[in-house]
Order: sequence, then structure tokens, then C-alpha cells
Amino acid sequence: MKLTLMSKGDRLMSKSVNWKAALIAGGVAGVISGLVKLGWENVLPPRTPERNKTNPPQRLLEQAGIPEQVTHATYTYSDQQLPWVSYMIHFGFSTSFAMFYSLAGHYVPVIKMGDGTLFGLGVWGAFHLGIMPAMGTVPSAKDQPVEEHVSEALGHVVWMWTNDLIADEVYHKLTK
Repeated sequence: MKLTLMSKGDRLMSKSVNWKAALIAGGVAGVISGLVKLGWENVLPPRTPERNKTNPPQRLLEQAGIPEQVTHATYTYSDQQLPWVSYMIHFGFSTSFAMFYSLAGHYVPVIKMGDGTLFGLGVWGAFHLGIMPAMGTVPSAKDQPVEEHVSEALGHVVWMWTNDLIADEVYHKLTK
């Protein structure tokens, strides 16, 4: 039996792509990176307590016409009220982006430059500085506190780096 070690670059540039494995790998990575991003926001909270009363996922749902009693629905764990609807949106976005990244990275390797860090910054810039302010989901970029920019920019870097690391490893294990 011959053991061949492949570098990450060699694995990314393989001839055929197993879509099922790439999407599973992205899904697994998205859940784990979603947990990482939630943890990150406990260390460096992106919003002031006043603005956090309605977080961006809740505001986005309200903009879509979903009533506040749904968008602010919670469950109780350890005597704390936790926003399960927000978590569904959070993990939905995380896994969707991770699955896209995992699959698209096989066809457009440039998006994996910097092991996902540049892609993460791009997602932050596109959504937190452009799309969400334009939709009125969050304040304009100039009206967001510096702490929010720091937390969100660094959080998106760590989030997507986690996606890159986990998705690549899971894909490799599923396809070897």
C-alpha cells in the first residue's frame, strides 16, 4: 500500500469535484463556524446593548413582514432567554455561505486565497457596509460604531477561516 500525502492546494485542484461531499463538508463547516461566530460575539460584542434588543436577523425578518412575537421568540436554558429564531437565521446564513464556499472553491480557487480570510472580509464588506445598510437593516456604515466594524470584520475573518479549515478537511476525508 502506497501512502501519498497531498497538500491542501493539490486537494483543491483535483480534476473532478464530488458535489455531495463538498456540500456536506460545507454544511458541517457552517454549523461549526456559526458556533465560532457566536462565541466571537461574546468576546467582542458587535452592537451596543440598546441596538442588540433587535439584532440584524430579527430586523431582517421584521422587514419581511414577520411579526415581532415571532422574530423575538425565545427558549429558556439555564434560566436565560435565548433567541431561537435569530439562531435559525444565523446558522442558515452560516451554512449557506459555507456550502457555497466549499463547492465554489473547487471551481474558482481564487476565492480561497488567504484560507477564507479575504472571502470573509468580502462578505462583511458586502453585507455589513453595503447591502444591510442600504436595506435599512443596520445603520449606515458611517453611523456604526468603530467597535462594531472591528468585531464584525475580525469575526467574519475567523468565521470564514474556520469554514475553510473544516470544509477542506471534511471534504478530504469524505473523498479519500
